[in-house]
Amino acid sequence: MTEVSSAVQERWNGIPEQGQLVEVRRRLWVVADVARSGLAHDRKATGLSKFEHLVRLTSIDEDALGEELQVIWEIEPGARILEKAGLPSMTGFDDPIRLDAFLDAVRWGAATNADVQVLQAPFRSGISIEDYQLDPLVRALEMPRVNLLIADDVGLGKTIEAGLVIQELLLRYRARTVMVICPASLQLKWQLEMQEKFGLEFRIVNTEYLKWLRRSRGIHTNP
Repeated sequence: MTEVSSAVQERWNGIPEQGQLVEVRRRLWVVADVARSGLAHDRKATGLSKFEHLVRLTSIDEDALGEELQVIWEIEPGARILEKAGLPSMTGFDDPIRLDAFLDAVRWGAATNADVQVLQAPFRSGISIEDYQLDPLVRALEMPRVNLLIADDVGLGKTIEAGLVIQELLLRYRARTVMVICPASLQLKWQLEMQEKFGLEFRIVNTEYLKWLRRSRGIHTNP
């Protein structure tokens, strides 16, 4: 029998499991299902006789969220497992003080997320807030689906008020993606305000970005 290198052996043994995070074709996927072939495939070049696996994947990339793909794992070039499934191995016990601190953090975080009277965004931003700027934020939390028209005068902080609402919705997991539609002359202003005051990174979607996106992801990519 031909001697098999450890790299080849590892490649054959590395079969993903349901729920694992994998990288296939330079994109991230979650394994939805794994089906083994009925007959073993004999590879004389390596001296191995192994079953091949049909792996059904679901995309988690934002530009293709929910898209599905099926691949034969053993012959898919560049496919690799990024995250092992299952529980982490036990390495010891935490100090009681450390465990108490962790439980307190979980308890406070859960209470803050559920309580609409407790605001998080003002404490996670680098701004000096006026009382009236909190009014849109409080109103937003009371709405099952946020739908606000902020029409303050010039210089009163409409950008700050919008940023507070965005930050709070993200912290409470009520929003995952945010799109700001504004005149081209205000793109950089919004991008800088969100970055400097709230630590939120926005990407300007202009002609140059669309060209790069379509070159790298395909002409039919939805930005």
